[in-house]
Formats: sequence, C-alpha cells, structure tokens
Amino acid sequence: MIRHARVLPVLVLAPLLLTACGSEKAGDPSSSASASAAGPAADPGTGELASRAQAMGVAPELVYVTEAPGFTLAQQSVGVLGDDGFSATWVDGETNALLRLAVDRGTITADTCPEQPVGDMSGEHTTCERDGSAWYRTGAGRHEYALPEEGHVVRVSAETDAVPRDVLRAAALAAHRPDAAETDALLPSVEPAPSAPVERGDLPPFGDGAPDNHVDVGG
Repeated sequence: MIRHARVLPVLVLAPLLLTACGSEKAGDPSSSASASAAGPAADPGTGELASRAQAMGVAPELVYVTEAPGFTLAQQSVGVLGDDGFSATWVDGETNALLRLAVDRGTITADTCPEQPVGDMSGEHTTCERDGSAWYRTGAGRHEYALPEEGHVVRVSAETDAVPRDVLRAAALAAHRPDAAETDALLPSVEPAPSAPVERGDLPPFGDGAPDNHVDVGG
C-alpha cells in the first residue's frame, strides 16, 4: 500500500517558516550575529594579558586602562602597585599634567573612605563625596575618583590645580579592562630583547682569537 505524503497548505506553511526564521530577533544582543560581532569577553587568567601581567608581578584582573583628551600613556610608569596591584600614568603633552591610574585589592565605603589617603599621602586629611557609584576624594593638594569593583578599587587621581574635576571624572569613568590592542600598547612584552654580542677589545683580529697578554718592556 502506498501512502501519499500530506502537503500542508501554503497559508499554514508560511507562518511556520516565518516563526522558524524569526526566532532570533534582530535586535536581541543574545543573538549569534550580535555575539559574533561583539566577541566573547576576555578571560583575565589566560592569554597575552595574563602572561604579560604575571611577568610584571601584577594580577591580570587588576589591569585597567583609561583615556583622556590630550593625555598619552607614560610607558615607563607602568608597573606593580603593592603586592600585585597595577599602576600607570598618563601625561598631558601641553601642560605636563599627570593622571594616575591605580588599581589594588580592597574596598571603599562611607566609613573607610576618610581613612584612606588620596594618592598614598598618609597623614593627610581626606574628604569624601559620593558621586554616583564612585567616590570623589580630596586631600594633600590632590583629588581622586575611586570606583569600587568586585574585590578591588579603581582610582584615578591628579593634582587639584593641574586637572579639572570634570576631566578627572571622565577619565575615571572611562577606565576599563584592556582589549588585545590596548594590552599590547599598555604592558611590556614578555619576550626578552635580543642581546648583542659583547665586543672584546683585547682580542686580536688574527690567529686563534686568544687574548693579547703581551707585556711591554719593563713589564
């Protein structure tokens, strides 16, 4: 006995096709198209960031980068802070004003904020003002924005007279985990620099190359 396949009417089939094709919304950030464009979040414990940070003695999850108009990174300032924290400084090419980014473990609250000095200047009076999710802090001629994160605090500070508060705030809010290109520009490479052969001045240009131990008359 031959069974004939049932053919669905076009009016029934069309909605099914539209449903199957439209199950992934165009504006849904969880769609595969959006995910592929944004790329997966980088794991701070693996990859180039981890290897470069660990070579410096810095915890990879504490590495941040920021930006501010007119400021460029002072590469020689990049280094470890405390046990395994991170610190870097940006310089204004015209005024020589400095923006310091510092990330270290810990937390900051309304109770502990006044006890923590601004810019590592111990013994100075610190004032604290809540500004959104951050703390605006002043003391010892400096001001700082401190942003509490999970298990650590991101701080951006500068001299009060050198950098306006709005510039400082924007730089603090711009602080973020670096991508691959930013990591390459921020952290030194772990590959050792090629070493040039040492020139020996006492080696003669002939013979077997043994040192010239000739002693003059009267030795």
